[in-house]
Amino acid sequence: MSNNNPIGFIDSGVGGLTVVKEALKQLPHEQVLYLGDTARCPYGPRPVEQIKAYTWEMTRFLLNKNIKMLVIACNTATAVVLDEIRNELDIPVVGVIGPGSHAALKCTEKNIIGVIGTETTVNQKAYSQMIQHKSVETEVIELACPKFVPLVESQQANSSIAKKVVAETLRPLLKTGMDTLVLGCTHYPLLKKPIQNIVGSAVTLIDSGAETISEVSFVLDYFDITADKERNHPSHEFYTTGSEELFKSISEEWLTTDQIPVTHVVIDN
Repeated sequence: MSNNNPIGFIDSGVGGLTVVKEALKQLPHEQVLYLGDTARCPYGPRPVEQIKAYTWEMTRFLLNKNIKMLVIACNTATAVVLDEIRNELDIPVVGVIGPGSHAALKCTEKNIIGVIGTETTVNQKAYSQMIQHKSVETEVIELACPKFVPLVESQQANSSIAKKVVAETLRPLLKTGMDTLVLGCTHYPLLKKPIQNIVGSAVTLIDSGAETISEVSFVLDYFDITADKERNHPSHEFYTTGSEELFKSISEEWLTTDQIPVTHVVIDN
């Protein structure tokens, strides 16, 4: 396998683009292959076995394109199937929950951390287990926000509806005393402004996706598979199982570029 093989990113939809954005910034010589399963998004309300099946389908699609590393840029999929995929593959596999948890622990001074995520991520208690394994005295308050992903996927993240939904959803967290809030879904950074407005400037927001790229960089170095530094402007590829137009619109807005090649694919068996 060549060091210049691509890094694969998978997500239930467009949320993983928040991880890719950081990858393009921190790892400019690496080629990105991204697959968003927008046709079957959101994953949060789905049964665990279905989430596993969908995540494996996306994984196999990118394995056929000779990726050298897989980034599960979806908190729900990470919570459900990261260990299983990591044990099966012979390439490095990185999830988003570990990096987000570690960053939150470094940030908190009160040892009170809030976590927002999908129903599955919260029900799996993925963040609280990870955080309290490192720090038993830290209180973790997890809250499911099932309405957030549909807002992002329908391009309503900047709407007045989004502001209202965010305000109503986060109300239970406002009197918890938390000083740190983990955005435990890679879609949520696209709602960062209204979230910050509601929780207040005294609460630090942790972008689990952005933190993940620091781990990706470490793993690349550890396995000595970093792309050649002289390689400039690698050709990235973006795939979606849903609407090319909607995916392209959101991705170009978020990645601040107008040169996103998007291909529609069918991956379900």
